[in-house]
Amino acid sequence: MKKISIICIAVLGLLIVSCKDNATAKINSANLETAKERDAKISLGAAIIEFDQNEYDFGTITEGDKVEGKFIISNKGKVDLVITNAKATCGCTVPEWPREAIKPGASAELKFTFNSRGRTGKQSKSITLQTNSEKVTEVLRIKGMVTPKDKK
Repeated sequence: MKKISIICIAVLGLLIVSCKDNATAKINSANLETAKERDAKISLGAAIIEFDQNEYDFGTITEGDKVEGKFIISNKGKVDLVITNAKATCGCTVPEWPREAIKPGASAELKFTFNSRGRTGKQSKSITLQTNSEKVTEVLRIKGMVTPKDKK
């Protein structure tokens, strides 16, 4: 009987101590606002990326020539489009992508340079973009023909 009384007193004491603080008083209002903003952005959906073309054909060039081109990137979504990285399949192709966010309804240019030195024949390269769009990864293609340089 003594053990039961001690256990009851301990449980009662624990209940009194644990119910002292009001849980709603512990909520940080700044965190609550941040969560509301995050949820509002999520409800808008992901950015929607659109290109003027998915493939750039530079035609026929002579070995050693450099080709410069561009793709127009448009944001058709309701949130900012962010390109975090752009990587080409090899060092002969160098992409230059917009580092700042592309606002909804706005467009930006992705420029690239292809160096044909040491490359002959049919060429097919790609640039892979890492974005915050629904697909996350987008691929653009560059193609053309490189004729050998005349050896004199």
